[in-house]
Amino acid sequence: MRTIRSFLFTLKPYERGIQEFLGQYSSFVLPGLGFQIPMASITRVRDIREHTMDIPPQPVITQDNVEIRVDGVMWVRPKADEESIKRTFYNIDNWKRAVIQLAMTNLRQEFGDLTLDESLVAREKIATNLRAALNSTANDWGLIISKVEIMLIDPPEDIKKAMHKQKTAEQERRAMRLLATGEFEASEQQKLATIQRAEGDREAAIRKAEGEREAAIRIAEGQAEAIRLVNEAAQQYFIGNAQLLRQYEMTENSLRDNAKVVVTEKGINPTLILGEIPIKK
Repeated sequence: MRTIRSFLFTLKPYERGIQEFLGQYSSFVLPGLGFQIPMASITRVRDIREHTMDIPPQPVITQDNVEIRVDGVMWVRPKADEESIKRTFYNIDNWKRAVIQLAMTNLRQEFGDLTLDESLVAREKIATNLRAALNSTANDWGLIISKVEIMLIDPPEDIKKAMHKQKTAEQERRAMRLLATGEFEASEQQKLATIQRAEGDREAAIRKAEGEREAAIRIAEGQAEAIRLVNEAAQQYFIGNAQLLRQYEMTENSLRDNAKVVVTEKGINPTLILGEIPIKK
């Protein structure tokens, strides 16, 4: 806050003011050039920008009777309308100190409703509740709490050591569970691989047996075909030669017995005399 007593003055864009004449409220002062009657008038100016305010570290007792140290930070600004600016001057003497004390009181109350474990994971919830509680009172002072953040939650050393041990044990338990899960999955994969390998060997043996059987059938069929062809060739060869040999024998016997010989254009042919001689098959 700044106080202006001169005749002419200016207010910056982020400032609002009130003017008093002979100790009574006179008018609301906006940014720009202004004037007043010296000695009789006075202008009080408020900065309406966000004010960053620390909540000092303080010990608080949780619901389960554990003492912890906490602190925070909040952003507060006066509202820009005339009524709110008047409240910042007339309803509270030192609004910054008042807001900090109010925040400390409500912070103790918020942590007192939670256990230690709940407090460690409820920063956002605590900040939201604290902001709502502060605004319900700060509105009467012409202020608005824009944001609250819990910066530190510090348990005692013995509690931190116990929490560390608990965390370490939890990590070890998770590691052992992950290791066991990994070994189980590996054994399952190995079992599946063994089954697949056995099925592959079985399929290969079946394919091999079928191939050998098919090859044996083809060989047998080839041998049978070869035998058939040999038999057909032999039968044709021997039947034709037997017919010719029989003719030669008949011709020789006819000549030996001074039989008649008929000479034709094709030569001596005993079949002209004796006819075809049947050959028994």
